[in-house]
Amino acid sequence: MTGKVHPLHTDIAGPERFTYPFCYEPHPLAVMAAEELKRELAGMTLTEGKMFGVLVVTEDAKSDCPPPTGGGRGGLFFLAAYSGLLEGRNDWDYFVPPVFDAQQPDGHFKQTEREISLVSQQSPLVAKKMSQELQLWLFHQYQFLNARGERRDLVDVWQDYHCSARIRRRYPLPPGGTGDCCAPKLLQYAYQQGLKPVCMAEFWWGESPKSDIRHHGQFYPACRGKCKPVLTWMLQGLDVDPSPDENGFPHLVPEVVYEDEALAVLNKPTGMLSIPGRTEDYSVATWAQQRWPGAMLVHRLDMWTSGIILVAKTKEASLGLQQQFEERTVKKKYLAIVEGRPQKEHGVIDLPLLCDPLNRPRQVVDYERGKRAITEYRVLKEGGLSLLALWPHTGRTHQLRMHCAHTDGLGCPILGDELYGEKRDRLYLEASAITFAHPVTGRRMHFELPYPFANILPYNNK
Repeated sequence: MTGKVHPLHTDIAGPERFTYPFCYEPHPLAVMAAEELKRELAGMTLTEGKMFGVLVVTEDAKSDCPPPTGGGRGGLFFLAAYSGLLEGRNDWDYFVPPVFDAQQPDGHFKQTEREISLVSQQSPLVAKKMSQELQLWLFHQYQFLNARGERRDLVDVWQDYHCSARIRRRYPLPPGGTGDCCAPKLLQYAYQQGLKPVCMAEFWWGESPKSDIRHHGQFYPACRGKCKPVLTWMLQGLDVDPSPDENGFPHLVPEVVYEDEALAVLNKPTGMLSIPGRTEDYSVATWAQQRWPGAMLVHRLDMWTSGIILVAKTKEASLGLQQQFEERTVKKKYLAIVEGRPQKEHGVIDLPLLCDPLNRPRQVVDYERGKRAITEYRVLKEGGLSLLALWPHTGRTHQLRMHCAHTDGLGCPILGDELYGEKRDRLYLEASAITFAHPVTGRRMHFELPYPFANILPYNNK
């Protein structure tokens, strides 16, 4: 065990509760452990970007396992892991082992894989059936522990978590690679060795993948699609930070910029939902319905995007405005502060986007299956932080955020974008102007908000 458990020499006090892995600010102990791991990685020759994780642990007084030696004050240690394989291997001394090792050349999995490869040349259908049976066998080999010492295999964990019949029909079995991410490996090894989890964090190391956005050295939450069912089981028995989604949101109030009998133009504050979410009913839509019974939103903004949003007060107005959005005659302008400096002062970004089904709500660039997304931009002020005007010609989810952050776009994440950049006090993106035809009178209408980010970057239109 010695090579897998690393001492952490510090007087920093631990957190009151364990990390909620799907939305967190890394605890200083986890940051310190991550820095130790980064120094180790800097001395390795790695050819691909990879997610790495650290788990700070201490001796569990209830365990019968012998305690590790050499820890810091308070008996602090940390474990390290990587997602999947590292350089084609899963047997690195510094890191914890996989939950189940399917890579042994003489093991059942590899032997059967070779047999399937031979059969596929003669009978593809038989080979497909054998492959499905082998995958199911593999899932059953992943036996996950939780903090109570209970054990369940991956199939049971997955099916118990997805209790909805609709979800079960869509995802009857886990996707390949479930259980091979950092967090399950770290918790499994800690439980096996009688160590008590204190806090954890995951970060990306190396070049970003082509489709997704990952920044070297930056912390990220665990993936929801593969990890949430597994970690929901493995964290049972630990006192874990509550999910921010279950804490509720402050009941912010939008500003009424304009209203008449048919419609209203609102200024939505950052941090307010456009429509009710999974755990929160309060939103612009519910606020508008309370103020104007029967009112309907005709478009949406991301929760953390502020700015102009339209409300129809009548069915006639709703249909008229929706038709304009469908015909793309509504013109919208956004202002954004981005990190860095775009290479060109003006241009058009054309990158197809697709929702990552295993890590919602993140989007990825997919040139084969993605929906076309087009954004025009102009640099208004440039420097270490740059001010951009953005005109979306399409309306894809997270379009502006992805187009700014992705290396095939501007390669300059919007300031405060916790999904595609780095979290700050807010997302510095605002729907600042809109032009449309009044759905009843046909009169052309234009609304523009005052510059919103003067505390960060003064406006300087070239």
